[in-house]
Amino acid sequence: MSDTNKIDIRNVVRKSYGKIADNKAGSDGCCGGSITIKNSTKIISNKIGYSDEEISNAPEDANMGLGCGNPQLIADIKEDEVVIDLGSGGGFDCFLASKKVGSKGYVIGVDMTPEMLSKSRTLARKHGYNNVDFRLGEIENLPVADNTADVIISNCVINLSPKKQRVYNEAYRVLKKGGRVAISDIVLIKELTEEMKEDEKLYCG
Repeated sequence: MSDTNKIDIRNVVRKSYGKIADNKAGSDGCCGGSITIKNSTKIISNKIGYSDEEISNAPEDANMGLGCGNPQLIADIKEDEVVIDLGSGGGFDCFLASKKVGSKGYVIGVDMTPEMLSKSRTLARKHGYNNVDFRLGEIENLPVADNTADVIISNCVINLSPKKQRVYNEAYRVLKKGGRVAISDIVLIKELTEEMKEDEKLYCG
């Protein structure tokens, strides 16, 4: 794809997820099912690896059923650690990580969609998550200092980036020595056609 198309893709993704955050678009979760129905969101979350306890331990509105797995199953998040979530959306994974790192730990959520940031920040204030910071930024250019994170998590977001190697380079930059990465995502097993690449709904679906 050309550089022009890559810029367009980023704007398409931002617009699409902005509508979801504002509840202006009925959308399917990554692995299917309407996210406009709370019961469906819970079913999706259970299917991709979240327990009932995890689902109930985060603000209800933070879980929009947009993931494709549970990166925290392999992240082994510990008390006092610093966690960065790439593409934090409504903050669901950040709020779960917040309880694992405790009051002396810290969680940074990065998302490029202002509507998602507004939603997650509002939930953090409302529910008293004082060890979580949501930052506006692209995962290809993280607004985070070098050697910050003990753990990086991401849930079904890197596939949306037109510059995936840049994402991995940034993750390496902000990780502390010995840090770890836990990613849940989708991968291609064969090349997409040009027609599929240019289908905005398919790309964001």
